[in-house]
Amino acid sequence: MPAIYVKLVASMAIWGGTWVSGRIVAGAMEPFSAAFLRFLVASIFLVFMTMREEKRLPILRREHMLHALLLGLTGVFAYNAFFFSGLRSVPAGKAALIIASTPAVMAIFSGLFLKERLGRWHAVGIPLSLSGVLLIISRGDPLALLEGGLGRGELYIFGCVAAWSAYSLLGKRAMVIMSPLTAVTWSCIFGCFLLLPAALAEGIAGTVRSIGLVVWGNLLFLGVMATGLSFAWYYEGIKAIGASRAGVFINLVPVAAIGLGVLVLGESVTWTLAAGGAMVICGVWLTNRRPQPARAPADNAA
Repeated sequence: MPAIYVKLVASMAIWGGTWVSGRIVAGAMEPFSAAFLRFLVASIFLVFMTMREEKRLPILRREHMLHALLLGLTGVFAYNAFFFSGLRSVPAGKAALIIASTPAVMAIFSGLFLKERLGRWHAVGIPLSLSGVLLIISRGDPLALLEGGLGRGELYIFGCVAAWSAYSLLGKRAMVIMSPLTAVTWSCIFGCFLLLPAALAEGIAGTVRSIGLVVWGNLLFLGVMATGLSFAWYYEGIKAIGASRAGVFINLVPVAAIGLGVLVLGESVTWTLAAGGAMVICGVWLTNRRPQPARAPADNAA
């Protein structure tokens, strides 16, 4: 179990870097083209990874194809179309705050559709994590986030929340019949095919000839690290601890994004960063805390 938590935290750190890479790529090409190239890279990497781990690429049975198609439709096609579209106009901090509502949505859906029990620690941990993210992104002034209203870009990011929640919950069911690596690999392959027509309509052929090495480097990061490795690790977490509890780790993504800003860009550490980060980590710990088993009553002496 400790290895699962390490992989989940590592996935969130990598996904924190996607906000930087995503903004670079979104500024260089259209959203469907960016998403297609990301998952073309990811699909190639995952096929090799699956063949190495499982000695072959598992052939999908007919009854498994619907699961893989739905995963590709939600977690690849829809999420990334919303992701790259939203990042063209929404600041990374504001987008990260919206994404931070994902665990709450997943917890509600898990209770409704997967019959996962949400105990008192969920009731404390999820709001605490969300409050920490809110403190970090708003820099101590939550009301400032309400200025400017809700535009098209914000709606796209809310679309990410819906798509990712569906992807995670569908993945829980898919892994009953498929391994995490197989599920991720085939969802990426299906998602790639779903993205291709829209990417061609955007003129991806001309885009590929015009982008530079920096953009290609970010696409490789998004495809190999943020998709290939992180998706597989995230699915392992869902399988081990459940969709709602694994989903709470997504609150670490904005923390990781700000931390990378400190390390890479030399940004200062503020009191809101320190306090909000502590709240997020504490909320994740509370949500993943297992209740202590009740002790059996001692036998009364005769």
